[in-house]
Amino acid sequence: MAQLPVVVIGAGPVGLAAAARLLERGLEPLVLEAGPAAGHAVAQWAHVRMFSPWSYNIDDAARRLLEPTGWIAPKASRAPTGGELLDQYIRPLAATPELAPRIRYGARVEGVARATRDKLRDDGRDEPFVVQYRAEGKRVSVSARAVIDASGTWFSPNPIGANGLPVDGEDTCARAIAYGIPDARGVDAPLYRGKTTLVVGSGHSAINALLDLVALRREDPGTRIIWGIRRADARRAMGGGAADALAERGALGTRLGAALASGDIELVTSFAVERLSRAGDAVAVDARTGGRPVRLSVDRIVVSTGLRPDLAPLRELRVALDPALECTPALAPLIDPNLHSCGTVRPHGARVLSHPEKDFYIAGMKSYGRAPTFLLATGHEQVRSIAAALVGDMEAADRIELNLPQTGVCSTDVREKSEAADAAASSACCGGPAPANVDACCVADVEAKVAGKAGCGCS
Repeated sequence: MAQLPVVVIGAGPVGLAAAARLLERGLEPLVLEAGPAAGHAVAQWAHVRMFSPWSYNIDDAARRLLEPTGWIAPKASRAPTGGELLDQYIRPLAATPELAPRIRYGARVEGVARATRDKLRDDGRDEPFVVQYRAEGKRVSVSARAVIDASGTWFSPNPIGANGLPVDGEDTCARAIAYGIPDARGVDAPLYRGKTTLVVGSGHSAINALLDLVALRREDPGTRIIWGIRRADARRAMGGGAADALAERGALGTRLGAALASGDIELVTSFAVERLSRAGDAVAVDARTGGRPVRLSVDRIVVSTGLRPDLAPLRELRVALDPALECTPALAPLIDPNLHSCGTVRPHGARVLSHPEKDFYIAGMKSYGRAPTFLLATGHEQVRSIAAALVGDMEAADRIELNLPQTGVCSTDVREKSEAADAAASSACCGGPAPANVDACCVADVEAKVAGKAGCGCS
């Protein structure tokens, strides 16, 4: 068992950082990447600027691998695009002599299990894992002493339906739909210039897509932008503005507000799509807004309604998941948007991310399940802690070595209570009452107990 590798699923920034951390702990990593190159998911949003500057985006163990190669660190205060993250960090890191021979590309993981037992068997659950993947049309199996799933969620977008299911016609209209953040100012510009586009969603991906379309509209006023959101108003989408410690994140809301005020974006609230159909060259969108039926005619649709983890490869493992978020139950109270909208989440490690299946962890974006507030620096802290836990160094695993930037906006109750209640919750920075199903006096108490402490001390 000791000679077996730790399999890391995904050669994105968190997966590569995990491999670097494992090497420093004397463990042998084997990285399985479904795409043709490292950072395949990041390449899909190469045109998008990140919120966090370089100072938050480079893992310390990865830096220690890169520096002997002559790599020059980017300016710490600058926020990179996805493309710059690829070119200046992910690809050089994957090419280091320590990591390059330990990465297999075109290896799509299809299943993880114990070597000879399915999840029903109680006995023998300390035997090695087997990771099954497909490469060049063949099914390949590899044994592992531990598994870290850092495969992300980019390729598992939510559909347009407000109930989480695809609507009638979503498949037949697929050629007119983009999920995530299309490059509307770059290679995809011909699809959107001078056309009518409906953007559905109210998170940061939707806002990025909207602002790219606004820039296109200013070049071609014939470009029309309709923004459909499920909420009754767009206040939550504005974020913390100048109060946000991440300037790029705060600027998104400020620019969005300006675009709405200028009339560049047509806002439709309480919006739920029910059916899509072809109407000549256009797409007819049958929806409801405020309970009233409405039909829109658009050329393109951008669906930015969030992402979800692909859990199918994990069916034979004993994983514990929050029923709503699909993250670990210990992490859920800290990131649940039903409880608070604060994008600032306390750093957390192996204990919070552990599952009933010993030595199996989900890290990175996928660890957040359906929650939208993940930052790359959080993933680096996760895998640092996981690597320490795998060698039994729980003191290091429990230690917090990361300070995350504040969002400048917090709300412990997103069900839109009175503005006075919202203001009180904001002043507490997600202090507020604890979730009803958690044994704690407040959210700060939840965070303290998750970190292994007795509590927050306020009771």
